[in-house]
Amino acid sequence: MTDPAPRTPLGWLPFLFTRVLFPGTADADTRVRASALLVLLVLPAAMLYPTRGFHLLEPDEGRYAQIPREILASGNWVVPTLQGEAYLDKPPLLYWLVALSYRAFGVSPESARLVPAVCVHLTILAVYLLGRRSVGARPAFWAALLLSVAPGFVGVARLLLLDGLLVLCVTLSVIAGFEAVRTGRLKLGWWLASAVASGLGFLTKGPISEVLLFVPLWAFGLLTTGRLMTVVRPRHYALFAAVVVAVNLPWYVAIYRQEPAFLKHFFWDHNVMRFLQPFDHLQPVWYYAPILLGGLLPGTVLFVAYFRGLLTGGEDAAALRSPAGGFWLLAGGWCVVFFSVSGSKLPTYILPAYPFLCLALGEFVARTRWHAAPATRAAVVLTAALMLAVVHIGLPWYARERSPFGRPDLVERFVTEPGTVVVSYPRNCDSLAFYSGRADFDRVRTKDTNQLMVDCHHRERTVILFTHRDALAGFRNTLPPSLEIAEAVSLRRTTGVGAVDKLVGSTPWGLCDVAVVVPRRDEAAGGQ
Repeated sequence: MTDPAPRTPLGWLPFLFTRVLFPGTADADTRVRASALLVLLVLPAAMLYPTRGFHLLEPDEGRYAQIPREILASGNWVVPTLQGEAYLDKPPLLYWLVALSYRAFGVSPESARLVPAVCVHLTILAVYLLGRRSVGARPAFWAALLLSVAPGFVGVARLLLLDGLLVLCVTLSVIAGFEAVRTGRLKLGWWLASAVASGLGFLTKGPISEVLLFVPLWAFGLLTTGRLMTVVRPRHYALFAAVVVAVNLPWYVAIYRQEPAFLKHFFWDHNVMRFLQPFDHLQPVWYYAPILLGGLLPGTVLFVAYFRGLLTGGEDAAALRSPAGGFWLLAGGWCVVFFSVSGSKLPTYILPAYPFLCLALGEFVARTRWHAAPATRAAVVLTAALMLAVVHIGLPWYARERSPFGRPDLVERFVTEPGTVVVSYPRNCDSLAFYSGRADFDRVRTKDTNQLMVDCHHRERTVILFTHRDALAGFRNTLPPSLEIAEAVSLRRTTGVGAVDKLVGSTPWGLCDVAVVVPRRDEAAGGQ
């Protein structure tokens, strides 16, 4: 006897989700396989750990290496500083972890990048060890394996950025949150674990971790029961909020006491206004489509078969799709939608979607003929080999070519002497400060050029790092007769190979020219 068709529009949602799209049951085998765990320990480790010392990339890696170094030097763990000035754009969890790594292993790019490398590896292991509870061990293994070779994930999240740590926190929070509610009875331990991970995500990058957790949980409840999560009572939300507050409140109170402007600057300017009325990183709504197409390989090709079966497959194919797999597709899709409608976009913002999309794809691959197909296995092996070549050879070469410190012989002598005033104009060059062991580089914007020239009159010499390709030419045109450029070095280069020149650019990221500005001697003498 077939079930009657729903009588209300809202009733169609559970019918379509649980009876048509995802009517099956998850793989019941959740045993951890030693061979699978070994693969997920060795393969990601080979990509993440051996080559962490390549040159820091501007601007983000230089910034996130320099801030923890200044924390360690100053002993001030409350107010992050950059070049001695308070840096209020982000919460401090990544800075703290990198500073602890510096303390344990010394100040170096290797120590700094150890933090995101470990975070990426833990995310992959969490997808397998925790994800198996909802979809089964073999689907979770395939999910973790596809995540391990996804170029857009393992190749990017290992960089010294906030996003690798955020992905770990969001992944743990969503997996634990789903475990807490997926059986129809709230599991308080998993709920608390989700709250702790969500709180750490808040301490990494603000409330985005909560946004990426609750919307798919609420949507899943609506799609499976026709109602929001009735299993979670108001007191449970209050408990969740209390844990998040407990994780964050000590630092937020401390930073507010020392820097009262932080709360508005961070929550309003860098969260609300950046989403609604962005002031940088403006991109179209389809911006993440090509990024996911390339970044999820070889999973992108497999997703074509997945969606074809989802839309046109018969009852036998549908029986292999569980509501849990549907949730992971929902969670990954929500990440994509949320960041696509945001006005401010960067390629790294979409990283939290990768683990969830891979969990949905892992169930499809493991429970269909695709897991045994030679093409699938060959694609994984080839992608892994390509990624190993990229991270061991390609990325270090590229970073050296694009780093302001890629040719120390050109720049080192200008910035290593502590008494010399160094000015970044018009943007920061933090990686050069990191390599020179300094935290006193000044930053002068274009609108403050006149004040910079006034200051140059009162110094014996001023080293200026020109961080825009046309900055030196514009500066020369406005230079008064009382100042002169005593020495200038250009970092512009060409290999003569068009494709290579296009790839590495005409100058490094974040530094184009270096000049030493001094008062004219005849002018100085005339004033005496």
